[in-house]
Amino acid sequence: MKRSKGKPMRKRSARAPAFENVKGQIAYCGLWCGSCAVGNGTISELAGRLGKLIKDYGIEEWGPKGVDYKGLHESLASIHAEPPCPGCLRGGGRTNCEIRACATGKHLHECVECNDGEACENLKLLRHMRTGALGVGMIVKEKKGNRSEFLRKGEAELKRKSPSSVLFLD
Repeated sequence: MKRSKGKPMRKRSARAPAFENVKGQIAYCGLWCGSCAVGNGTISELAGRLGKLIKDYGIEEWGPKGVDYKGLHESLASIHAEPPCPGCLRGGGRTNCEIRACATGKHLHECVECNDGEACENLKLLRHMRTGALGVGMIVKEKKGNRSEFLRKGEAELKRKSPSSVLFLD
């Protein structure tokens, strides 16, 4: 690690590329992919770390009985090996998403640009997606506005809400 003015430089997490891949994406429905634990690599990273901690602490030897530790390790390794979602704009997200199809059919970058309002045929689904995303702590763009400013504020909010997130640890 290089030093700058006597201080060690911060090293990015091994999973930082996943976050870098989605941090600039806002899905058509307004979900910010950078705040998604599947897309930004958080779930994968946590699964890997949990598996390592269980092994390192020898929990199999003294922990709860009746746990299929071999199966648990295999499952955690499988989750850790799963590639992060690339984001809606790069082929990830829901297969055959009605919202994506509608927005691309209307040549829109995001639903907030549409003038259909309450007459939107996908409004129920859109509200469902946004409510679920907000419920798990994702950040959602629900109003028109500057995308760059939204992304800047979103990343700052994510760091504020989760300063010890695996996304921001050394």
